Amino acid sequence: MLRSCCFRCFGRRNGDGLLWHMDLKPHASGDFSIAVVQANSSLEDQSQVFTSPSATYVGVYDGHGGPEASRFVNRHLFPYLHKFSKEQGGLSPDVIKKAFNATEEDFTRLVKRSMPVKPQIASVGSCCLVGAISDGELYVANLGDSRAVLGRRGFDGEKSLVAERLSTDHNVSCENVRKEVEALHPDDSHIVVYCRGVWRIKGIIQVSRSIGDVYLKKPEFHRDPVFQQYGNFVPMKRPVLTAEPSIVTRKLIPQDLFLIFASDGLWEHLSDEAAVQIVSKYPRAGIAKRLVAAALQEAAKKREVRYKDIKKIERGIRRHFHDDITVVVIYLDHHKSSSKPNHKQGTAGCITPPVDIFSYNSDEAVENSGDKIFPNEESRSRVAY
Repeated sequence: MLRSCCFRCFGRRNGDGLLWHMDLKPHASGDFSIAVVQANSSLEDQSQVFTSPSATYVGVYDGHGGPEASRFVNRHLFPYLHKFSKEQGGLSPDVIKKAFNATEEDFTRLVKRSMPVKPQIASVGSCCLVGAISDGELYVANLGDSRAVLGRRGFDGEKSLVAERLSTDHNVSCENVRKEVEALHPDDSHIVVYCRGVWRIKGIIQVSRSIGDVYLKKPEFHRDPVFQQYGNFVPMKRPVLTAEPSIVTRKLIPQDLFLIFASDGLWEHLSDEAAVQIVSKYPRAGIAKRLVAAALQEAAKKREVRYKDIKKIERGIRRHFHDDITVVVIYLDHHKSSSKPNHKQGTAGCITPPVDIFSYNSDEAVENSGDKIFPNEESRSRVAY
């Protein structure tokens, strides 16, 4: 069972108490690197990489409104992918859609059970980006505005190195996404409004697809008297968000060099092209951390502060300077994928960063807190560096 092989692997931390990273680990067709930096009081980004002799799975889940949805997805989506792919004889777009839908349904049931004690969970959601490599085929599925970018050699007439975006940003800051949402709601002239400097659906949320955000999908939740004591009533005739993923499939070719999977905290500060150039120019070991550092440097410039000063700012307050950032870089070594995996690569495992970077040195084991949908914030508040 896929769930049972997941474990937490503690990477190195230095210089920044809210940064976790893993320099380099092998997968079936290359190496991968992960880095996470926390900005929110509770880390709302969650991520994982599953490796086996025949497949590699990547998940990046960017929560909003709280960490509950992203943590839930982190524990449930991969087991569903494993279950349905086994039942249907392999991975496919249909398997991926079924796994996303089952995770959404399970989280909705959790929200329903939790409403009496925690009504705000109805407004918690998560973007969801998944990449899978199996039998030389790449699958990329996403909800929201986390992003997957491929770095590849150029074809005839192209630059020597090309940044190719493989995912769709479901964010109404994009004109085509606004038009898509407006077309689905022709009788609602206020479905997308410009407020607080950005476009938002119902003046509330920028992404049009997610796991969770149940009150924007199920009328019975936003009409619930318990929820209305917590949040404002949102007039809507039909769901304004969806959990239907965009899915891209691609046969990997020798020109494909590496993949970058990252939450929008990275892409807010780095373009696709800038990120690809960084990965191509620097050594593999620690490359995900290098991308995070580049984004933080850009964030510091925008706020006219020094990068080293940002690293000293505590969680919560730090969110005013940058978002939680998660980066996974997957190198594609085609000579490895065509040969038999060695003993080191033949071991299946699932690497998951700490559920909360701030808790990394806590007296409480991170594994224990990671199993809780509602973490004990009071117990973590005693931790200091």
